[in-house]
Amino acid sequence: MDKMVTEKIKKRYNRVSGIYDLMDKMIKESWRKDALKNVKGDVLEVGVGTGGNLPFYPNDIHLTGVDFSSGMLKHARKKVKIQPFPYQINLIEMDAQQMDFPDNTFDYVVATCVYCSVPDPVKGLKEMGRVCKPDGKIILLEHMRSKNEVVGKMMDLLNPITVRMSGANINRKTLDNINQAGLLIEQKEDIFYSIVRKLVVKPTK
Repeated sequence: MDKMVTEKIKKRYNRVSGIYDLMDKMIKESWRKDALKNVKGDVLEVGVGTGGNLPFYPNDIHLTGVDFSSGMLKHARKKVKIQPFPYQINLIEMDAQQMDFPDNTFDYVVATCVYCSVPDPVKGLKEMGRVCKPDGKIILLEHMRSKNEVVGKMMDLLNPITVRMSGANINRKTLDNINQAGLLIEQKEDIFYSIVRKLVVKPTK
């Protein structure tokens, strides 16, 4: 059943990949720059998508970007080809819920607006913790269910529509999922009310 759900969502992202950059405009460039400014060393971006974050990474990193959608990766690779970036990039088709990397591989692990669509978000978050070095950091820029109950209930009502259209859940309780994954939230900043948040997370090993 999990594989069927994953394949269904993957097809949705393949379908919208051509217009995803327009959809992704809701994440401001200033938010991306702030989230990525301190990453260094070997960096993994989970759910790299069409490469919206690529222009905002520091120049002295080695970036591995994974995504389960071949359609999204096609657009990311096109960006790399048209405008090469001043750091090493390796883009791989891979499921965030089951990554083919050894434990403790990366200095930083990054995800932006990914855990709205991962079928099993706790499993995906555990994988991020597994591949992050013990002294590494996980940087998340995520939208989630509002802590305002009126707004949260509206998001619950709208969620089936957004899932059918794009595969994205707008009412995920991501803070709870991070705790369930056994990760430690070190820093939490509300970027857009309590709906978009920047989080710095530590693996607990």
